[in-house]
Parts: sequence; C-alpha cells; structure tokens
Amino acid sequence: MELEHAYETVNLYRRGGELRIELNRPDALNAWTLQVGHDLNDALRRAEADDVRAVVITGAGRAFSSGADLKQGFEATESGHPDVGAALRDVYHPVILGVRHLPKPVIAAVNGAAAGIGCSLALACDLVVARESAYFLLAFVNIGLVPDGGSSAFVPARAGLPRAAEMALLGEKIPAAQALQWGLANRVWADDAFQDEVDALAARLAAGPTGSYAGTKRQLNAWGYQRLEEQLELEATLQEQSVRSGDFQEGVSAFLQKRAPEFRGA
Repeated sequence: MELEHAYETVNLYRRGGELRIELNRPDALNAWTLQVGHDLNDALRRAEADDVRAVVITGAGRAFSSGADLKQGFEATESGHPDVGAALRDVYHPVILGVRHLPKPVIAAVNGAAAGIGCSLALACDLVVARESAYFLLAFVNIGLVPDGGSSAFVPARAGLPRAAEMALLGEKIPAAQALQWGLANRVWADDAFQDEVDALAARLAAGPTGSYAGTKRQLNAWGYQRLEEQLELEATLQEQSVRSGDFQEGVSAFLQKRAPEFRGA
C-alpha cells in the first residue's frame, strides 16, 4: 500500500479503491488524545471522496487502541475537572457518527487490544475482524467511568443486553474467540493469516456495489441506531458526572500507579 497522507497521529494508505486509516501512536498503544480525534475526523472526510470505495481502520504496532490516554488527560473545566463532555461532543462523537454515516463499508481490523473508546470505535464499524490474540474491553468501570463513544449502543446491538451489562459492569477482557461467539466480531483469523485476510476482504468490498452498500448502511442505521445521537448525548452527560466523582480520581491514580483501586462509591 502507498502512504497517502501522514497526520500527527494517524496514517492514511491507499490501494485502489481502499483507504486504510491507521492509528499511529504505537508506543502508547494508540491511545486517544484530542489530536487523534481531530486526525480521525479529517481522515473520515477524505474517505468521502468518490474514488474511495471501502475503508479499513486499524492500529500500528501491537494494539488497535487502548482507549483514552490518561497520561495526557483532557482540558480542564472551570471547576478543575477534566472536560470530558466537551471532548466527547466536539471531537469523539463526530468520529463515531462519521463512521456510521459514511456511505461506504468500514472494516475494523482489530490487530490487538481494543479497549475503552478504542473498543467503541471498532464496534462502530460495519464489519469487525480480529486477530486471534486480540481482545475487546469496556475498561471504563475500572476507573470509575461509564461507557462512552457509543459503546452503550453498539454492544447491546451486537451482543445483547445481558452481555453488554457483563462487559460494562465487570470490565473484563473479552478474547477474540469469545467476541466472535458473542457477535462482537464478524471474523477472527490466526495472527499470521490476519493481514492477508484483511487485504482480501477490503479488496472484495472495494470491488463491490457501492450504492448497495450505502443503502444497506442506511437501513441498518434506521433499524439499529436511530437513537444513536441521543444515546451519545446521554453518555456525555453521565460521563461529566462520573469525572467529578472521587472514584474516578482514585481510578486514574490507581491506573497510573499500577495498583488496584479502592473505590468508595462517591
């Protein structure tokens, strides 16, 4: 594939009608910052070009995306709390909606950990394929937060409410094989075959009936995600409340100090 454009945190590659969007912060396991969100939004705008017929989103290195970068954090509100609501509404939500509304098939090629907002991004895509060694994780509860990035809609739609509750409340890793069984993933391939299989699937979609794909996405969005924007707003509102809690502060401190958190329910 040829490198078409290099952003600060994202690389774009082209091969025929395929556009490959690669999160490129491998040393941080492709954790999201505001810059990642800005770069992804611009990449998705480029994907609207007529000569792009299929899109693959993947990660550089050994992870798809490990979630939000807690070390870089967010801009602060006047009260001193992280302004997670603004980040979600202004930067992250447009990425998720951009994937769902793009009138072209989008594949999440999950090459490693897909956690937090990284899991949300993967599940926003039309098809989710994964390496055998990859896993999915709604990590939010482990730092005292609620699911965001649309995962409170995508997980129930794909796996059902009981499994969504399990993922959101327990915050446990879901290995790729289990994700396939649950419906979170469409295909799981051996690590050494993964890249060739992704290339073949992307080529198949890029050679397919673009208008049919666009109409199918409209149908599925109308049936499964007609309240997605409302759900994203609910996530942002509840997340704003969560970041003001002592449990969130304890969760972040424990994460950075690599110890078990001691939540107090406040």
